[in-house]
Amino acid sequence: MKKVLYVLLMLMLFFSATSLKGQNEKFKALFLYNFTKYIEWPASKQGGDFVIGVLGNSPIKKELDIIASKKRIDNQPIKVKVFKSISDIGSCHVLFIPPGKSASLPEVNKKVEGKGILVITDKPGLGKKGAGINYVLKGGHQDFEINKGAIKDQSLKVNSSLFALGTVID
Repeated sequence: MKKVLYVLLMLMLFFSATSLKGQNEKFKALFLYNFTKYIEWPASKQGGDFVIGVLGNSPIKKELDIIASKKRIDNQPIKVKVFKSISDIGSCHVLFIPPGKSASLPEVNKKVEGKGILVITDKPGLGKKGAGINYVLKGGHQDFEINKGAIKDQSLKVNSSLFALGTVID
């Protein structure tokens, strides 16, 4: 009987952890969508599809697809694209780099320099290493860092109220 209870407890812990991870990806996708309300892209990017790129495979893509099917950004339809490698990165408005691809941030920044692309990462320390926005956990809650210099380098204009919502890195 103890063995059965132990197995049930382990299964419950596994499924609740899996559920929390999926919930976390949903929050990150919603954060990403909401960031776009505070950012103005160059005139050349204000027509056509609003493209959100994801470098490599990430569970956030599924959540972004759900948002894209229901929402628009500045009256632009949202398209989510997966770029398998850095050389595949094409025109997009936002590029999400998942933790497993975080080592490629310097190379990504060189590739997208001056192209009006908001680079968003999800690993501690990457806000200081050139990501425009970096997801962090703060006091057990999802939060973000925003790097003013990295965003300025991309010719993006940020509404000052976004700076009040996250941790600013100069």
